[in-house]
Amino acid sequence: MLLVIDAGNTNIVFAVHDGAEWRGTWRLATSSQRTSDEYGVWLESLLTRNGIKVGQIHSAVIGTVVPAALYHLRRLCRDWFDVEPLVARAALDWGFPIKIDNPDEVGADRLLNALAAHNHYGGPLVVVDFGTATTFDVVDRDGAYLGGVIAPGINLSIEALHQAAARLPRIGIGRPQSVIGRSTIPAMRSGIYWGYVGLIEGLLVRIEGEFGQPLKAIATGGLAPLFAEGTVKLTTIDPDLTLDGLRLLSLRNKPPQLPRDRTPFVDAE
Repeated sequence: MLLVIDAGNTNIVFAVHDGAEWRGTWRLATSSQRTSDEYGVWLESLLTRNGIKVGQIHSAVIGTVVPAALYHLRRLCRDWFDVEPLVARAALDWGFPIKIDNPDEVGADRLLNALAAHNHYGGPLVVVDFGTATTFDVVDRDGAYLGGVIAPGINLSIEALHQAAARLPRIGIGRPQSVIGRSTIPAMRSGIYWGYVGLIEGLLVRIEGEFGQPLKAIATGGLAPLFAEGTVKLTTIDPDLTLDGLRLLSLRNKPPQLPRDRTPFVDAE
C-alpha cells in the first residue's frame, strides 16, 4: 500500500491507497514542532482502526509547502514504516513541461493539482484550489503547466478584516441569501462570500481572455463546494485532487532506496 502525505500550511492530510482505492484519509493541524514519533503514534492508531497494518505500507510520497515539517515527515516514513519517501519537487518526472521562469519556485501542491486534473479531465483547464491561499493554475491541452495566480485565502481575509478593524468581529464563512447586508455581520458575510465569488469569476474571465479560449475550471480544497454554489464558472469539484496527484507522481517515479546506515538528512529538499 502507498502512504500519501500532503502537508499544507493549515493541515496535513495522510491517506492510504491500496492500488485500487483510498482506504482512509485523516487530517492533522500543521505544526513544524510535531515530531516523527508523535505522527507515528497518532497515525498507527488510525491505521489499526481501519484494518491496516503498518507492515502493509510498502511505499510513501510526500508533498509539502512547509519545509520545516519535511524532516519529521521523512523521519516518520523511515522509522515507522521502513520506507524512504518520494518527495514531490520540480526536478522529478511529472510527464509534462513546467513552463514558468523558475520551476523550483512553484509549490508542489500546484504541480500535483495540475497533474491530477489533466489526467482526469484533460486540458486546457484551470485548477482553483481553496487553501490557505487561493490559487489558480493553468494547464494547456497537452498538460503543460503554464503558471497561474495566487490570492489570499478566504480565512486569511477574514482574519485580516477582524485584526485591522477594531469594531468588526471575527465571522464564520457561509453563503448569504442577499448581497445587501442590513447590519454589520450580514454585511461582512456578504462582502467575504460574494466578494470572493467576484474574485473567482473575474480572475477566471481574465485568465480565459489571456489564454485565448475557454478553460475547464476544476475546484479543489475544503471550501470548493461552498463557493461553487455561488457561481457557474466552477464546473467540477474534486476534493481529492492533490492526493491523487501524489499517487500519480509516485507511479511515474522510481521509489527512493532506504539508506542502510540511516544517515541524518542533510537538507530539507
